[in-house]
Amino acid sequence: MRISIWPGAGQPWADILAAARHAEQTGWDGVWIADHFMPNDGPGRDPHQPTLEAGSLVAALGAVTERVRIGTLVYGNTYRHPAVLANMAATVDRITGGRFTLGVGAGWQINEHEQYGIELPAVKQRLDRFVEALRVLHGLLRDPVTTLDGEYYRLTDAISEPKPVQDPLPIMIGGGGEKRMLGVVAEYADLWNTWGLPELIAHKSAVLDRFCAERGRDPKSIARTAQALTVVDGPLPEGLPVPVIGGSPEKLADAFAEYRAVGLDELIIPDGFLGAGAEKLKAMDTILELVNR
Repeated sequence: MRISIWPGAGQPWADILAAARHAEQTGWDGVWIADHFMPNDGPGRDPHQPTLEAGSLVAALGAVTERVRIGTLVYGNTYRHPAVLANMAATVDRITGGRFTLGVGAGWQINEHEQYGIELPAVKQRLDRFVEALRVLHGLLRDPVTTLDGEYYRLTDAISEPKPVQDPLPIMIGGGGEKRMLGVVAEYADLWNTWGLPELIAHKSAVLDRFCAERGRDPKSIARTAQALTVVDGPLPEGLPVPVIGGSPEKLADAFAEYRAVGLDELIIPDGFLGAGAEKLKAMDTILELVNR
């Protein structure tokens, strides 16, 4: 099971860079950056916290690292035109020498759409649009010329050059909806990502397998990735809308073993509960040691 770090974009560039460089030097597998322009509304969040932009961060991190994979977790389709995004992704893959993973999703965070005046359609329309966007991305990143006369996107003999170093550049889809989204994953993704504890990941992974069988696709061709907030040693926060693992090194080691047992290919660790400065780097070392037991 691969292990990757997710530095929050609401911290200074110097701290993001320090975490990425430490990951590079100590044996972590990847660095992921979320695509948001501000914190999500919610208890305990500062709605005015400065947030760095994801596309610029992955390009910068790609230029200052040599080994770890770099990826987006995940670009929001509602505010990233897929033709523009394809060119961005190919450029970052060139910068990294073929280490970039393009993570994309349908878009969801209400407050950033409201503040920037960007439409956030109803779920069905959002997913319809996302599927068209995936067709655009597949075409521009993998074919010489792309033409698409869709409801949301129209491309005419469109090119995107140069192509990525990777052939094909891997596309990760974030989402866990069992009615439709996992079917989209089965059709278009090279990697799948969602939040979840091992039991939930096992359940949704089985649903994804069924969608793959319906489409005649080998389920092993889609890597499974997940994340959970991580506490190395201390009380677990309560009342959060996302899963939390750990509390002690022993409990964290057990969680890693459970993820591995359900077939997870990559676990992504947000750095929000790992402390700051030297404390964070020490926590990263402990996590890596526990994963490699």
